Amino acid sequence: MTVRPVTGRGALRAPGLDWVLMVAALALVVMGTLLVWSATSTRADLTGGDPNAYLRKQLVNVAIGLVLMVMVMATDHRWVRILAPVVYLASVVGLVLVLVAGSTINGSRSWLQVGGMSIQPSEFAKLAVVIGMALFVAERAEGRWGRRVGGLDVLGMLLIAGIPAALIMLQPDLGTMLVLSATVFGVLAVAGTGRRWLLGLTAGGVAAAVCAVVMGVLKPYQVDRFMAFTNPGLDPRGAGYNTEQARIAVGNGGLFGQGLFEGSQTRSGFVPEQHTDFIFTVAGEELGLLGAGLLIALVAVVLWRALAIASATDDIFGRVAAAGIACWWGFQAFQNIGMCLGIMPVTGVPLPFVSYGGSSMFAGMLGLGLLQNIHLRSTAPLPTRLVTSPALLAGRR
Repeated sequence: MTVRPVTGRGALRAPGLDWVLMVAALALVVMGTLLVWSATSTRADLTGGDPNAYLRKQLVNVAIGLVLMVMVMATDHRWVRILAPVVYLASVVGLVLVLVAGSTINGSRSWLQVGGMSIQPSEFAKLAVVIGMALFVAERAEGRWGRRVGGLDVLGMLLIAGIPAALIMLQPDLGTMLVLSATVFGVLAVAGTGRRWLLGLTAGGVAAAVCAVVMGVLKPYQVDRFMAFTNPGLDPRGAGYNTEQARIAVGNGGLFGQGLFEGSQTRSGFVPEQHTDFIFTVAGEELGLLGAGLLIALVAVVLWRALAIASATDDIFGRVAAAGIACWWGFQAFQNIGMCLGIMPVTGVPLPFVSYGGSSMFAGMLGLGLLQNIHLRSTAPLPTRLVTSPALLAGRR
């Protein structure tokens, strides 16, 4: 009997990691570690006189993040779905604890002190909301309710996102709230939400933002940041100082940069929070347009592979989760780089895989591990499908 394997989409595919995604993400981690080292090595006020202090801390963050990534990557996909509600509830509990016993930094109560380490639960909430919404959509689609995304589905997903969002606004953490809002919108769109719902949610979000400003929900410093964004020269020594210094640092780099550890603005410490929120300015000043462009290109590759994984999987949970992670990383990177260039308001969000910080690194690595988990499942060996040749079938007849 002559047989042939099925080719095309249903053909047997070789399993393995998405190495393009892995290499791009790890390259961002390496670049980020070097940039953090450069941004802090001359800052005695941060390091206590030890130029390698933040390098060691970031290497520890990366090591823990890699362990978390491998754990998620190696977990059976069925356990990933089982543990999704636990992750979501843990993030909500963490956000509640922040409001009760959190530390206030830069006007926002967003950190928990755990064993000498500062943990920011809102970073994990982004991933928790993505997998929570993805699980809800998957359960609804695979249950007796059918596959159509209706009003109840949308309301359920909004409820899942709304609880962490409300707790984040109480901190208040406007930057995380903007990233979370963009992520939720992306998840809703990928899940198949109708245009009317999406347009209505957009209009509602704009109206809510206007009401927040009019009713004084935002803190005065947050309003000042938005005013400085619209007119950087309004308060160059106050709310507009960060943006002005960031622009100067990026502009100093030129095409090839001043050299790693040689940036004048960076070594002088003129840019506030340069190792965290404004890490991109170090790349712009010391690595120049080419180095900063490489960093942006690596971010683009990571987003491309995340979307490719989302489109390649037949699992609804995996598709929505992967696309949600891409939306999270994409908007957060745009917001971070944009505020360094003056095209977005200063809100204080880290650049994924690049900025200093344990919470951001851990959450990013967990997301990377989940993407690889989804990819491994979608490319796992399938039972070989055999098709009898047309000639043999004709001979039988």
